[in-house]
Amino acid sequence: MASSWRRLVCLRSGVWSLIFYSVYSHLKLVLAEEIDESTQEPENCRDVTAWVECLPAPNISCRLSNGTGFRFSGEEVGFNKTIPCRNVSGYSYKVAVALSLFLGWLGADRFYLGYPALGLLKFCTVGFCGIGTLIDFIMIAMQIVGPADGSNYIVDYYGARLTRLSITNQTYRKPHLSL
Repeated sequence: MASSWRRLVCLRSGVWSLIFYSVYSHLKLVLAEEIDESTQEPENCRDVTAWVECLPAPNISCRLSNGTGFRFSGEEVGFNKTIPCRNVSGYSYKVAVALSLFLGWLGADRFYLGYPALGLLKFCTVGFCGIGTLIDFIMIAMQIVGPADGSNYIVDYYGARLTRLSITNQTYRKPHLSL
């Protein structure tokens, strides 16, 4: 009874470790080398999904469907997974907001986003006497109005470079406080 209980606890902790590290590896791979710098989305994004490889943690043992055991070294692909990604076609959020703020009264924001009729109307009426300019600025800044083709804005996360996550022996762990 005690040995079966130990096996169950060991199996359960191994499963939780595998799940934790799979999520970690998933983020590590998505955030590392597969990001297209121009769109800030995974490079293999097709039909609003991307296919990523997940690496199990080192020294995780799994029993395969044929009954044999396999021990991962941390370098092998454990499984593949699809993740959601956004439909991005080249419209920058920062450019749209800047155009709306500075040249919205000329309709430049609507021309940029692919609404030429509204852009021409704003140009001819000087931004609907300023009221339309203010409303458009708020709606573009809140991302209520987006590109006319239905895609999402490119948001560059303020220029931050995405880097590979890593956990090593030197990774700091905050000690638990005893009550």
